[in-house]
Amino acid sequence: MVDYSTLPQNTILCVDMKSFYASCSAVMEGLDPLDCYVAIVGDKERQGSVVLAASPRLKKEFGIKTGSRLFEIPKDPRIKIVEPKMATYLRISTEITRLFNRYVPKEAIHVYSVDESFIKVDGVLHLWGDAWTIARKIKDDIEREFQLPCAIGIGPNMLLAKLCLDLDAKHHEVAEWTYDDVQTKLWKVAPLSEMWGIGRRVEKTLNGMGIFSVGQLACYDLEKLEKKFGVMGNQLYHHAWGVDLSDLGAPIIEGQISFGKSQILLRDYKDEEEIKHVILEMCEEVARRARTRCKAGRTVTLGISYSQDEFGGGFNRARTVKEPTNVTMDLYRVCLELFHEHYNGKTVRQISISLGNIVEDCEMQLDLFDMGAYKRRELGYVVDSVRRRFGPGALLRAVSYTSGGTAKHRATLVGGHKR
Repeated sequence: MVDYSTLPQNTILCVDMKSFYASCSAVMEGLDPLDCYVAIVGDKERQGSVVLAASPRLKKEFGIKTGSRLFEIPKDPRIKIVEPKMATYLRISTEITRLFNRYVPKEAIHVYSVDESFIKVDGVLHLWGDAWTIARKIKDDIEREFQLPCAIGIGPNMLLAKLCLDLDAKHHEVAEWTYDDVQTKLWKVAPLSEMWGIGRRVEKTLNGMGIFSVGQLACYDLEKLEKKFGVMGNQLYHHAWGVDLSDLGAPIIEGQISFGKSQILLRDYKDEEEIKHVILEMCEEVARRARTRCKAGRTVTLGISYSQDEFGGGFNRARTVKEPTNVTMDLYRVCLELFHEHYNGKTVRQISISLGNIVEDCEMQLDLFDMGAYKRRELGYVVDSVRRRFGPGALLRAVSYTSGGTAKHRATLVGGHKR
């Protein structure tokens, strides 16, 4: 049993904008977000283009959801298909965060994603009223000023606020969970993937251990969970009890495991040189993401997926290097080794690269036989600073200007999609 009297008793709101992209586009089209049929599609000219967002009625009545394809959308005159306006969505998201700032200081706001935020209201209850009152004020303000729907979960910590949002508030607009609700509301959740933080693969493993509900997870032997999952086993156990000791702004799941990038190519790539050009561009992006956090890694993973025209398939292989790195060409050399060892000549449609085994980029092992290592490392940070100041397209490698390069086009996008 967990002694909840020793745990933090905060008042945290988790605010989620319902079908944010689709709702924003619906408002821009003069439609009611909750009563229209809107699909956001990456490129209307490509039948295989992915649906990025769908309005609630489109999801419910036609089964179209994020990840569906354009050709799957029925030819119904009520359905409006629009392309994304990512820059506009980001501006609206920023304005909504400013709205939160009317009620609480900036330090009490944690933007979890473009459409979801945590707000700690403990310090302003005497100004605005209880948590329910503040939640309804925020909800009313968003609907009045932006015509956008939202749902708000209330909890004593970030985890329970998030679980309350996902499992309750999304059906009732505003809901609150306390520690007293863990056994009556959280424990009955099944399948396990319905609970935030448990994916399909973890669910499958837990099912193999005879665990099919959150209640069974909470009552399972902690030592066995830790033996099977390591630190994550301890975390799964305590999350099943509604325990979360993280501070606002800290990730609910601690630790950056890896830095990566995955790209579904706009066309099939058959030429090896073109494939290598994309791999180099992606290594540049992965290395940049690591440098942004002042991190380096020792394990490089390359994943290649083949075209469905050749019946799919592919490979995913990793290699660990002697010294941690965040230098683009170091990553590229390892990726080329993996590529040449495992590529069988089939048409490529998706590439993924990640850098794992992460450490702080604060030390560097000097090598008498490689006197230029320090300069190459610092060069990456210089290039990053130029791109931050003048835009991602300010400095590009020559391969980005070839027919196989994608970075030049992607530099014109926001979040991988049209502005």
